[in-house]
Amino acid sequence: MDMTRYVNTFGRYLRAKYGEKVHKVSVNAAFTCPNRDGSKGVGGCTFCNNDSFSPSTTKAGSITGQIEEAKKRVSQRTGAKKFIAYFQSYSNTYGDLKDLRQYYDEALCDPDVIGLAVGTRPDCVPDPVLELLSSYQSKGYEVWLELGLQSSFDDSLIAINRGHGFTEYKDAVERARTFGLKLCTHLIMGLPGEKPSDTLTTFNRVIELGIDAIKIHPLHFVKGTQLARQWKRGEVPELTLEQYTDVLSEILVRAPEDLLFHRLTGPGDHQYLMGPEWVKHKWDVLGDLYNKLEARTAGAST
Repeated sequence: MDMTRYVNTFGRYLRAKYGEKVHKVSVNAAFTCPNRDGSKGVGGCTFCNNDSFSPSTTKAGSITGQIEEAKKRVSQRTGAKKFIAYFQSYSNTYGDLKDLRQYYDEALCDPDVIGLAVGTRPDCVPDPVLELLSSYQSKGYEVWLELGLQSSFDDSLIAINRGHGFTEYKDAVERARTFGLKLCTHLIMGLPGEKPSDTLTTFNRVIELGIDAIKIHPLHFVKGTQLARQWKRGEVPELTLEQYTDVLSEILVRAPEDLLFHRLTGPGDHQYLMGPEWVKHKWDVLGDLYNKLEARTAGAST
């Protein structure tokens, strides 16, 4: 199964650019979120239990220590010798500029770290932060700003207690563009009140803004979240594998040739996952997706 026949993957992009395998290593800098600390709300998004998708190895310790431990594990598993420090947990631009610079600088002090991937919210990227990230890029580092949008439908964002709308996302993208930053947008398929095909509409809207990459995964119901409680009460339908791969295959067919895909699915941490059961089996998901892409190709050639 050669998915790169149909998908411009982030891994392939990095290998082509740097001539070797480059791997992300997750970093937890103990950030929070304006949707948790009371600035915009409390409790966070209804789907969010950060422990369910942040590696357990990033729970504590210095950034330097986290990177060292992650490098050892990843090198043994993949053979990678170059890394991108992925600031993953919560909103990783939500803090004092001096502190942000200290965190990012510490990660880049490691000679094997060639860049940063910074996950955050569209409403947490003021211009001074964008300028800081751009300064690393101008020094030759690989820098990615990863914006969690999830959906372009404001009603959906309200339903999941997101705390921002599509307008804030559009503003963040436009301003990040003025600083020349590379942008990856996170999307979730299967949100409450949405049809799976609505994710295709969201995809088209973000592509129109000129982003560089997409990260997409199906909605998970994980322990300790409001959404899981709604799911148990039967208030939120469960996305099926067929629905997910049907829409995702359409997204891949429509994607611009230079658009990168950082993720096509994501199982989350199995100890927290309550459903859907099929998301645990990443290779089954990718296999089903591949078969649908193959069928599309065969149908187009007849």
